[in-house]
Amino acid sequence: MSEFMQFEIKKRDAAGRIGRLKTRHGTVTTPTLLPVINPNKLIIPPKEMKRLFGTEMVITNSYIIKKHDDLRSRALSEGVHKLIDFDGPIMTDSGTFQSYKYGDIDVDPLEIVTFQRDIDVDIGTILDVFGTPDQTEDEAKRAVNTTVERAKKSVLVKGHMLIACPVQGSVYPRLRETCAKKLGELDADFHPIGGVVPIMEQQRYATLTRIILASKKGLPPNRPVHLFGAGHPLVFPLAVALGCDIFDSSAYIKYALEDRMIHPWGTSHLQDLEELPCSCPICSKYTISELKKVEKKERIRLLSEHNLHISFGEIRTIRNAIAQGVLWEHVEQKASMNPALQDALKELEKPSNNHWLEQFEPMVKNRALFYTGHHTTYRPEITRMYHRLFNWYKPSSDIIVLLPESVKPYHLTYETVISDIQSVCPQAEIVVDSMMGPVPIVIDEMYPFAQSIFPQCIDKDTSHMRSKRLNRFTRGKTKLQWAGNNTLKELERYMNSEPVVSMDEKRVRAVATMQFGPDAAEVLFDGPLHIVKSKNTGKIRNVYCNSDHIVSMRAGDGLFTLKKSGGKKLHKHFSSPRFRVIVSADAAPFVEEGKSVFSKFICDADNDLRPLDECIVVDEKDRFLAVGRCLLNRMEMISFPSGQAVKIREHEKESK
Repeated sequence: MSEFMQFEIKKRDAAGRIGRLKTRHGTVTTPTLLPVINPNKLIIPPKEMKRLFGTEMVITNSYIIKKHDDLRSRALSEGVHKLIDFDGPIMTDSGTFQSYKYGDIDVDPLEIVTFQRDIDVDIGTILDVFGTPDQTEDEAKRAVNTTVERAKKSVLVKGHMLIACPVQGSVYPRLRETCAKKLGELDADFHPIGGVVPIMEQQRYATLTRIILASKKGLPPNRPVHLFGAGHPLVFPLAVALGCDIFDSSAYIKYALEDRMIHPWGTSHLQDLEELPCSCPICSKYTISELKKVEKKERIRLLSEHNLHISFGEIRTIRNAIAQGVLWEHVEQKASMNPALQDALKELEKPSNNHWLEQFEPMVKNRALFYTGHHTTYRPEITRMYHRLFNWYKPSSDIIVLLPESVKPYHLTYETVISDIQSVCPQAEIVVDSMMGPVPIVIDEMYPFAQSIFPQCIDKDTSHMRSKRLNRFTRGKTKLQWAGNNTLKELERYMNSEPVVSMDEKRVRAVATMQFGPDAAEVLFDGPLHIVKSKNTGKIRNVYCNSDHIVSMRAGDGLFTLKKSGGKKLHKHFSSPRFRVIVSADAAPFVEEGKSVFSKFICDADNDLRPLDECIVVDEKDRFLAVGRCLLNRMEMISFPSGQAVKIREHEKESK
């Protein structure tokens, strides 16, 4: 990656990220939209776009500039920024799309790259080979090979310019991933996903989803990803959730030329509207009849402005959704507007895709998880917790008492019932049959079990998944549906003389198991426990073992923050790299003193760490330095050259 570019993740949700992309002509906040600028037809000048919409970056076409003598001469003498009168970052395309649309064009792959460099472009694009959807796999493979070979030569002449190497491979996921991996090994800076315009024009969003996922799986996570030609806001949320950072739009002007208006849910022709269903500055100023009567040239300008207002509005909505932890809700709600997007979400239910997405999913969110429909039950954070429940959690007994869904937190709603069950059969495992699936009462405060809102009536698919999860959890066990005194009488049959463990201790051990792994509770809590509870709420606050403060429980998500004594126990018992973020010798002294860990100093990390997971920080000799909270997963930690990766909580040289 070029020394002239920095890309850092600031906030995240799903595989989406709010990032800061630093270029020579300014810093861009992603996700973002690049309006396409035709230097021959400036309907809305870029400077005006910056004022009206907050446009931070634009894209124009170097092939068009190069083939027109006047534009070429001015660009070479003055630079592209003066040519289009824009002082922010500028990206250029190379002519690949023109080649796809109009046939072979007279341009040399290296010549067009050096031209982009010479006109002072911030991000230039190689001349890749457009992979059409109707290509055979062999044809697509040849196109990929040519694209990769051109990329290898192009990166050598980029100079100070950042270079974009598009991922090609037609509709073949394996080819896309192979192409992405090969390009990821080069000194490239930026990766568009190319060849998708005809797929989006046909609304083949399931195919588009497979293409994005395959490309992302092959690319280094520190490279910004640009979905080429995705100019309609309908597709933005899904693409961002899958990891795309940049979009470009010529749709705003193309639709305006046809008297068409972009809406968050689709498009409409001006003549088909009775009223303007929008409150943007244009639609607030004009009535539908007034807009229809405006002279054609001016109407094109007005409709272009409207289309950009809607498009940039969607970008802002997505950023807010990421910051608030509700991006999946927004994606699912948007999908309800178009059946083809419903098909796209079905792709995410496939285990391989869900597993990949889970790696980027934060452990907790700022907001409760909202049910929006049958796709909700397949969200990565839900499948992650049920994977842990089935594979990590050990029920306290083979006797399971099932309580029906009720008001959360369940243990307070069922306080009397739990007491009655405990008095008769303390070993019984008490489980709520929630709309999401089984929830053992001892982990009912954990995210997302407590921090979720489902309706009383759920769809058939969610109901089926709920039953499937319950059946798996209770398989081979005695299952009793709660029926008051009758259940208590039946439980008397299962009384035994085993030592009674308090519900608080059960909760502490269960949460540690679900959060850190099936063998972590025994390590953390290997002696007498002292549990401190809030006087106001009655919730567990701090847990001490052998007088050492091991963990604190967060009220908001029911998970633990790891204290230094707890971190040292995990460090002593488990071998590297489990739970660890390993930093270089240069960074170790600063971490010991409580400074945050930055990606550039990370040598390795536990592959099972997730964003917002608790971790321990060690040096290359496995010397304990601190405990903290991950902001990135392992792939990101070892890939990003800058940015904060771990926030330190307690450190080795901390004063007592």
